[in-house]
Amino acid sequence: MLDRIRASIPALPPAEQRVAKLLLSDPRSFATLPVVELAERSHVSKPTVVRFCRSVGYDGLADFKLKLAGSVNEGVPFVHRAVDDDDKAGDIVVKVIDNAVAALLRYRNAAAAPAVERAIAALADACRGGHRIEFYGVGNSGIVAQDAQHKFFRLGVSATAVSDGHIQVMSATMLGAGDCAVVISNSGRSRDLLDVAEIARRKGAMVIVITASGSPLAQEVQRGGGNQILLAADHPEDADRYSPMVSRLLHLLIIDILTTGVALRLGSAQLRPMLQEIKRNLRQRRYAETTRSRGPSDVGTEASDSNSSTP
Repeated sequence: MLDRIRASIPALPPAEQRVAKLLLSDPRSFATLPVVELAERSHVSKPTVVRFCRSVGYDGLADFKLKLAGSVNEGVPFVHRAVDDDDKAGDIVVKVIDNAVAALLRYRNAAAAPAVERAIAALADACRGGHRIEFYGVGNSGIVAQDAQHKFFRLGVSATAVSDGHIQVMSATMLGAGDCAVVISNSGRSRDLLDVAEIARRKGAMVIVITASGSPLAQEVQRGGGNQILLAADHPEDADRYSPMVSRLLHLLIIDILTTGVALRLGSAQLRPMLQEIKRNLRQRRYAETTRSRGPSDVGTEASDSNSSTP
């Protein structure tokens, strides 16, 4: 809601723009203050405040305040930003899914295609050249790194996920030109990951960083040389208060995008026969799809078979 209002400011009359700026400066107070005080603080008339609410798509001030209060609700700390203490199971289902879908769509619109293209090209080149691809993450991001290793492994690529800080340092020290280090961090503040990204960069490897823009890790990428790529994943979660749900989904999504792009670069002629063979071999490891119910005669037959010398 606030993003939409911020984007609509240039199209509003000057007086309504002042109301919008007051709203964006302190949304919580705006939702609770009476119209008289809102008009005074914006230096406009009371009807102008109401017109502003209608200009941005609401029925009036009361409807606008109701929607605004829901939009800026802090949610339940350490659980999920969208939910409330008294939400029922059905409400939680809707809110958690809506929150995730909104974040994914926001990323779709904000993703920097040139950076994604550079990352895919670097990873594909490393695959073709037989170079190393390392995925670094700690905590929750370490799980995302393991998922990335699994996806690249299925492409026949020798990739490694490392979540231990000491091993990360050793691994990055052994990287060289042509190798790729993918650093995954929600907060972008982990000392271990900041160090490992710097080591990999110094060794000449391509460093691909998945983190929030404006984080210390992102700032290091922007200050560094040309062998670093930032894939920014911004979201409304506060790393200090909320469980990393949306951020984890965004990071997994970015890994899927990179995997798909690399697979297309490597070509289906190379990958398809191998993937089909993997499927065939895995199918043999599964339980039979249909089994008939066993009767007493089956038990006797199994007993006689077990005593037989025939394997």
